[in-house]
Amino acid sequence: MQKKQNIFEGKLRLKKGDEVEILSGKDRGKRGKIVQVDPLKGFVYVEGLNMQIRHQRPQAAGRAMPSTQTGRIERPGPLHRSKVMLVDKHTSKPTRIGMGKTTDGTRGRVSKRTGEFIDNV
Repeated sequence: MQKKQNIFEGKLRLKKGDEVEILSGKDRGKRGKIVQVDPLKGFVYVEGLNMQIRHQRPQAAGRAMPSTQTGRIERPGPLHRSKVMLVDKHTSKPTRIGMGKTTDGTRGRVSKRTGEFIDNV
């Protein structure tokens, strides 16, 4: 039996907490912080962007109050990694990401625009 392959085979160089800019769609040009990353599918969830509405009915938990939040619940929806681009901290412009080595031999993410390391290595 063959081993099941992942749908997403590329490297996801975006991390939780990174500031990204949306490249296409209804939120094009807006910036936000990554809240969650799904590396197997290649999706990122950006705070306050691509909002989806879910209607939640009350669940029977107790007499007084329901256990979960009810009504219209807004939450960020998934964005594919190709639709977002990391914002460079030094220039405040979108940049592609590469991998590079420091002088002591450790690897880290490098901004293609400026050539500087993104993470403090």
